[in-house]
Amino acid sequence: MPLLLGLLDDRITFRISDGADVLGEIGPPASAAVPRLRELLTHDYEWVRVHCAAALWEIGGETEAPAVLETLLQAMTQNPATANHVVTCLDRMGPLAAPALPLLREQLAQPRRGGRFQNITHDEELQRVSRTLINRLAPPAPAVSPSWTACRR
Repeated sequence: MPLLLGLLDDRITFRISDGADVLGEIGPPASAAVPRLRELLTHDYEWVRVHCAAALWEIGGETEAPAVLETLLQAMTQNPATANHVVTCLDRMGPLAAPALPLLREQLAQPRRGGRFQNITHDEELQRVSRTLINRLAPPAPAVSPSWTACRR
């Protein structure tokens, strides 16, 4: 843990992100990292924010959802290349990711999304996960009941 916590204070951004990823894999037993991960949600670099938000979700769970969601959505809006990573975390958040529905729909409506490396395979993955999330999170459409006037015809 001391080594991983030290990585969160590194000046090299990919080391911070890697440290956050490993802490996220550890999950709740890495709770000592929560205060620093929260601080890193305001880092200048959106990729650091995304990795730290994902780790914060894995460690802190539901209590961290509002801050995690806000960070992820801001990063995805600021830098569409983060979309695959963001959508993967939103998928793990389940119903708590419902506020992301407008952004997910907006992304799918675009003829071309940012995604990782603007590559077709990554775009297709982004579309697949986004559609799955939308279908899972969107409230069901109300059932249409026939009107009495239609029945009398």
